[in-house]
Amino acid sequence: MNRAIMNAKDTISASLAECFITIEGNRYNFMQAINLEAKIEKNKTEVPILGKTGKGNKSTGWKGTGSATFHYNTSIFRELLLRYKNTGEDIYFDIQVTNEDPTAAVGRQTVILKDCNIDGGILVKFDADAEYLDEDLDFTFEDFEIPETFQILAGMK
Repeated sequence: MNRAIMNAKDTISASLAECFITIEGNRYNFMQAINLEAKIEKNKTEVPILGKTGKGNKSTGWKGTGSATFHYNTSIFRELLLRYKNTGEDIYFDIQVTNEDPTAAVGRQTVILKDCNIDGGILVKFDADAEYLDEDLDFTFEDFEIPETFQILAGMK
């Protein structure tokens, strides 16, 4: 039997990524990111169909959500929260993530999350028993682009 299998080298290293955040025209290299995950959830409506005992499902929209953990060493998001508190102006921003492992044959993928908005955030933190401080951040996004996609591995087609 001659079947195609994926090579271990084609897995993507979890830490070989870049994360850039653009806020009001200022682009920041968020090298203090520990992890980030964004996903879309499709809204679906059940559709009754004559002649079937079950219902169908029709996609009617989507919602983008994300979460990230950063080292607690930047005040950028706290400044956005302060600005919102003081003025009521809510600031939207973009997040660009590129995954690229030079060993993997798939190349690189870049995703840009557009019009991100944080749900809230930590104002102050300490932990006398911790090795380092980090902070979690939840957000929503309203659009996304994928300007670079992974290549198809040999044997997939």
